[in-house]
Amino acid sequence: MSTPLFSDSIRAILLDIEGTTTPIAFVHDVLFPYARKHVRDYLARHLDDEAVRADIRLLRDEAKSEGIQANDNDGIITYVNHLIDLDRKSTALKSLQGKIWHEGYTDCSLRAQVFADVAPALKRWRAGGLNVSIFSSGSVLAQQLLFAHTEAGDLTPFISYYFDTGVGKKGEAESYRRIAEAIKLQPREILFVSDIVAELVAAREAGMKTALSIRSGNQMQDSRDEFPIIHSFDEL
Repeated sequence: MSTPLFSDSIRAILLDIEGTTTPIAFVHDVLFPYARKHVRDYLARHLDDEAVRADIRLLRDEAKSEGIQANDNDGIITYVNHLIDLDRKSTALKSLQGKIWHEGYTDCSLRAQVFADVAPALKRWRAGGLNVSIFSSGSVLAQQLLFAHTEAGDLTPFISYYFDTGVGKKGEAESYRRIAEAIKLQPREILFVSDIVAELVAAREAGMKTALSIRSGNQMQDSRDEFPIIHSFDEL
């Protein structure tokens, strides 16, 4: 579609991460395996950490709701790996993964990948007075860590807000209304960019402008012709 994406009315850009700012392969081939490899050791070292214990309680409750027993550490580890295999948008899983990744970023065994056009675009948008925010199913901590430790350097100075599923599911319009309220703008003043059509549908229903991110490695989306398409942030 050739519909203009920018107008004087756009005051903020809301970005998805996976498949939009960051290659899907980085998440699935680097981050997920890292969490799987280190979860046992991490839990052994942090069992007295109340935030970790809270994650474990939530994971145990989630497992129980599925009829799965996760009453000891081995059970929790097995369930965590099960959720990773499913790419489940589990708040408890995302919280625990964020903590594990924090150690990886801190000791430099992890370095986040972003597409080449991302850093210049974030700087350009911020210089132009646009609010730039992130909405991802990954925890706010995981989002902040990713953008603080990219191969292009620390990009957090160019990002104003981070939102995770604490505001609601990404496929529900109410989540986008809450985000607009949080950043004190009308939905129509926000452009949301994602590689997932269902998320764009929800954002559009909330009143936001939308654009579909088509990147190398992204899955083909049904109804893609309903939305303006971009292949790079250079087009914005």
